[in-house]
Amino acid sequence: MTLPRPLRLLLIVVASVFGGIALTVLAALYLLLQPDRFTAMLKQQASDAGLELTLSSPASPTLFPRPALQLEGITLVARDTGSGGALNMPILLAANGRLVLPWHTLFGGPMVISRMQINSPRVDLDALQAWLMSLPPQSTAVPEQIPLIVTGVRIRNGSVVENNSQWLDGVSLDTGRLAPGQPFGINLSGKETDGTPLQLQVSMVPSIAGGTLMLNNMTVHAADSSATELNLVGHARWSGGNHIAAQLQGKFSLAGDGIYDAAVLLAPATQNKPPLLHIKLLGKDNHVDLELSPLALAQWWNQLANPQGPQLSAPPGNGQIDMAKLDIGGIHIDGLSVQTGNAVPASASSAATPAQPDAPHP
Repeated sequence: MTLPRPLRLLLIVVASVFGGIALTVLAALYLLLQPDRFTAMLKQQASDAGLELTLSSPASPTLFPRPALQLEGITLVARDTGSGGALNMPILLAANGRLVLPWHTLFGGPMVISRMQINSPRVDLDALQAWLMSLPPQSTAVPEQIPLIVTGVRIRNGSVVENNSQWLDGVSLDTGRLAPGQPFGINLSGKETDGTPLQLQVSMVPSIAGGTLMLNNMTVHAADSSATELNLVGHARWSGGNHIAAQLQGKFSLAGDGIYDAAVLLAPATQNKPPLLHIKLLGKDNHVDLELSPLALAQWWNQLANPQGPQLSAPPGNGQIDMAKLDIGGIHIDGLSVQTGNAVPASASSAATPAQPDAPHP
């Protein structure tokens, strides 16, 4: 059946009008998303922390099922400090990410992120340590307010490497709502190189006052598949740069070895020293008292737990370890006592040599 020409013209006009309206709406919503606006916000927040955020391609907006920005080829590096680029190793590489946005943000409301998703991130501990050690006190300022993330952050299929060797794999992270003065929770899981699963849960109440980020009512729970558990409570403070401090205490239980009283103190960095972690464990026949860099501790423990063969060495810091027994991998040690750094007693050979009288002149 052939439609009359006037009806055909009418249908063409109606279709054109609706098509034009649809294209106009899509174009308007595309402009409302303003990818550059949100990308600039993320880059500014990274810059405030002394970092540079780059993307392999401009952020691309999507409207369905919810407004979002797709981020491709995410790279986070230490900001150039004029040292010839020596510190510009990537701290984080991620295949892609996604920022889900509420509708009211698109129509001129405050820049709020409903949800942040990051896929396949890779964190380099060496680059992270180099950046932390390069930060002078107060080099970066605390933001004026805590960013609002309505439904939290989600990370999947992440990894952590050190010395180009994998430390953790299959890392997943989920958080709750991030808002000032409200409880904020983090759930993290992953696997060590030998397949041992690890779990970490952290909760806190974040707030900013007087230029200081305060994390109050902190609780930390860590566990693995061998019934080893750590439970701590306390608080932390960050005043900008590497000026961070924390105080936590609680219990540490080691499978088959009883329960320890545990205390963790993170001292702020000074002009010549990075932040130092002071760890105390006190249990039956066992005592640990160490002061060392947090990342140095992670690297040392990674060497001890290496499934290819534990690399035994003294802890990279100051203090002592006294343990009735120690089992690491296939190695069993009885009566372990280690003193390192300034806890090592001065030996007779290092004692100052008495001054000798000058030989008489002829």
